[in-house]
Amino acid sequence: MEKPKQRSGLRQAAGKIYYTLFKNIYWHLPPTKFAKTLKAEFLPCEIFTHKSPLIRKLKNVDMWMQHNKVQNLKTAVRRINGLVIKPGEVFSYWRSLGKPTIRKGYLEGMILHNGTVKAGVGGGLCQLSNLVFWMTLHTPLTVIERWHHAYDVFPDEDRKQPFGSGATCAYPFIDLQIKNNTGQNFQLTLEVTNEFLMGKWYSDQPLSFTYEVIEKEHEIKSEWWGGYTRNNKIFRKITDSTNGNLINEEFITENHAIMMYSPMIEAEKK
Repeated sequence: MEKPKQRSGLRQAAGKIYYTLFKNIYWHLPPTKFAKTLKAEFLPCEIFTHKSPLIRKLKNVDMWMQHNKVQNLKTAVRRINGLVIKPGEVFSYWRSLGKPTIRKGYLEGMILHNGTVKAGVGGGLCQLSNLVFWMTLHTPLTVIERWHHAYDVFPDEDRKQPFGSGATCAYPFIDLQIKNNTGQNFQLTLEVTNEFLMGKWYSDQPLSFTYEVIEKEHEIKSEWWGGYTRNNKIFRKITDSTNGNLINEEFITENHAIMMYSPMIEAEKK
């Protein structure tokens, strides 16, 4: 993996303007049809559910950032809870949420920038994009845009999912987009409880398959420029719900992240 490049502030600003313009043109031109229907009534068939804890004790991270993150998640959930993706439609995370601003009720929360933690308006919304991506891997919906985390900032702590099975986000150009290439409707429901961010995918028909997400070729490498990187590949197994036979094993993505902590921490835990 190449050594990270330190780009000038002017270069970063110019790139942000360019990609923001490109994304907004894409959002408003045919032929893509974006999902926008919200329904309070849930579709009849629950497909997959997942939850993630709202508060974690993280080293060198002020707790107020996490509490503000919870408020940001509540604000975001209100905008997309109950969203129905009809056949042929695309769900764009940022097109549906819009720009997170103070006027909309967003607060300064924890964001990651070039491997460091800092405060920013709307901070913490990656937890929502992580959850939606993970749940979508357990459905026949197609992920057409997803960005992996470039930095592995915190050591594993009670990790129950493979490394690299989330999706980072940054308005508007680092987006999560999901297309419904099936013949049935899917509905995304979300809730913020006292302890968890909870999500479910529903549909108007049951599925004939189940999905299991696994990782392969996980490794930690010492790079020539002095740092460490963490790498793996994500696959999913598709199984027939009726007889339990394995139908297929699909490659999903590969991850390459710069570690911002000593790999010795993980070795000591194991």
